[in-house]
Formats: sequence, C-alpha cells, structure tokens
Amino acid sequence: MSEYIPENMEEVAVRVAKYQVHGEKVTPEEVIEQAVPDILQALLDEALEGCYDEVKRDGDKLIVTDVMGEQVGVVTPKGKSFVDDFKTDSDSLINYLEAQVAHIVGGR
Repeated sequence: MSEYIPENMEEVAVRVAKYQVHGEKVTPEEVIEQAVPDILQALLDEALEGCYDEVKRDGDKLIVTDVMGEQVGVVTPKGKSFVDDFKTDSDSLINYLEAQVAHIVGGR
C-alpha cells in the first residue's frame, strides 16, 4: 500500500502531527475517515491492475463504481463505523476490505 495512506493508529498520529506542523487542525477521526476509502481504492487498483473503479463515501458506506459509472459494490463497516473498526483493529479492517475487494472484483 502507499506510504501516504495511514494503516494503523501510529500512522494516523503521525499524519495528525504533520497537519499540525503546517497549522492545520485535524482529528484522528478525520484522518481515518479519509484513510479507509483510500485503502479500499488502493486495494481495488491493485486487484484490477489499474484505476478502473472509484470509491465514494456515502454516509458510513463505501460505494464502488466501475469505469462506466455503474455501481458494482457497497462496503459497510463490520461494526458501528469504519472509524471504530479502524481504531479497534486496523489489520482486521484491512483484511475485511481485501475480502470485499475479492468479492467485488471476482463477481464480474
């Protein structure tokens, strides 16, 4: 995955600190809210060997659309929210997202 996408709480803390150094106020939750769709996007790009699908956030769901703009998948959190899932066990969340990508990509 990209070094620019935080994959655990330590990396989230580093990202928050970097924003603060530049005078921007951001919470760990805001960083996680951006990281989760970015992780899913990176996993899709890797699985498809290119950027063919797009991930968009719709509330606490992630909507996956193909190159034609058709919805090909919806990913929901395992628990209450993606933020809670990430905070509880980011590795488990990433494994879950990988499984969702396999389901979305394999279903075509």
